[in-house]
Amino acid sequence: MKRRSARCPTLTSSKIRSKSKLPEGLRIELLESASGTFFNLGNSDPNENGKELLGLLAHELGKLPNKILIEGHTDSKPFNGRRNYGNWELSVDRSNSARRLMQQSGLGEKQIAQVRGFADQLLRKPENPLDPSNRRISLIVQYTDQQDAKEGRTAEAVQKVESSEQK
Repeated sequence: MKRRSARCPTLTSSKIRSKSKLPEGLRIELLESASGTFFNLGNSDPNENGKELLGLLAHELGKLPNKILIEGHTDSKPFNGRRNYGNWELSVDRSNSARRLMQQSGLGEKQIAQVRGFADQLLRKPENPLDPSNRRISLIVQYTDQQDAKEGRTAEAVQKVESSEQK
């Protein structure tokens, strides 16, 4: 995946950071920076950089049997775009927008375990609550048991089984 993202010129200014050793699985974080974003400020729809990267990740993750959790995070800047809409709503809308795009790009419908929004409650840089890296989408690729892997329960395999059952 690193090789593919390196070939995407629009992704070079954006950051992807993976961390393992989480109780629930592997976390992949799409971090924003001052020069690279996945969403335009205050907007819940991914921009072209976001669409490209989420599509790439969906294509690869859709080949796996793992369930995926999608989390949205914001910085602490108050959102003033519209009445009764704040960082909580924005973080949930961004994670749900990422889910829709990823499902259109190869992630299986049954692979999504949860869509979460955290607003500014889990800052990456609490000492700098307005830092762009606090605005991010996190994908958690949940660990799977060996039986799923042995049976080849990828999104593609599940969809083939479901299609044959509907006939």
